[in-house]
Amino acid sequence: MITQKAGATGALFSLAMGVATAQSPGTWASLAPFPEPREEMVGSAAGGRMYAFAGLVPFWKPAGVVCEYDPAANKWTQKKPMALAAHYIALTELNGKIHIFGSFVYPQQGAAAWVPINNAWEYDPANDTWKALAPMPTRRGVAAAAAVDGKVYVVGGGTLAHGAKEGYLDFTTRQNVFGTVEEYDPKTNTWRQRASMPTPRNHVAIGAVGGKVYVVGGRVGAVFISKGSDIAQVEAYDPATDTWCPPLARTPTARSGVSFGVVNGKTVVAGGEWQDTVIQATVRAFEAYDPASHSWTRLPSMTIARHGVAGAAIGNRFFAVSGDVQSSGTGVAVSTASADAFKFAIEKRNQ
Repeated sequence: MITQKAGATGALFSLAMGVATAQSPGTWASLAPFPEPREEMVGSAAGGRMYAFAGLVPFWKPAGVVCEYDPAANKWTQKKPMALAAHYIALTELNGKIHIFGSFVYPQQGAAAWVPINNAWEYDPANDTWKALAPMPTRRGVAAAAAVDGKVYVVGGGTLAHGAKEGYLDFTTRQNVFGTVEEYDPKTNTWRQRASMPTPRNHVAIGAVGGKVYVVGGRVGAVFISKGSDIAQVEAYDPATDTWCPPLARTPTARSGVSFGVVNGKTVVAGGEWQDTVIQATVRAFEAYDPASHSWTRLPSMTIARHGVAGAAIGNRFFAVSGDVQSSGTGVAVSTASADAFKFAIEKRNQ
């Protein structure tokens, strides 16, 4: 079920678990500008602070940005660069550390392209240090990661097509999109293969809620949006049984290159991009999926439409930082320093 705004007050009416409620969803507020505006940023929270990673400079070169945001002081601090500058990383927080997996690096020679890698890292925000972990079994970028019960699950992504002669991806090379799921155990620094996602895709949103991993939207067919297609599919993985459930309620807005997080037991998805033969655009949509009711809620849109925006959730606030205000392939990169936070109103349900 999709909720709708009611009247000029902006109150939101929803139906969850058979109980009707009325609530004001919350509001967006501007934060201190991001000090290194880039496209293809990725975010995570740890220790009550937000961290924005990666980014691209023109001609596909990874920037290796690491910046910390302190909500109490409304202040950004530049940290040590990534141990290996890469883009389209998968990352998640676990035990106060941020784990980063796979991605693409710039080729050592030749024209601009993406070279898939399987490197894995642990970033310690408290000490601003990096540690190499056991590499992923699969070289891939544009995957997504979530932590459940002390383990990390890296889902989906893209790489070279099987048998491709080139060692890189560009607009001309054949590409392969994964449903691959690999589990990382930080206690033993080891990997194992798990059941593949039914719908292979990349550029997804992901969230761990109630012991399950929810994968939202994303891109099928290719890594590049000009060669692939965005979908609205939602699927859930249960690590305890190593199984995927049947498809769930589709997201209202098909898109990829989004920011995401988990707030109040819901997976929230913001921004992104969409292309077809007519439209080439960034997206403002901000939506929340409630696993308890298997329903979506449309929330107030982002103030600026953009993709490749870093997202993270801290308490009842969702942060959306930087990104590109134009969709990929326009020939002009317009990165924004905009940093915003949506503060959710406290939910009140009838008993």
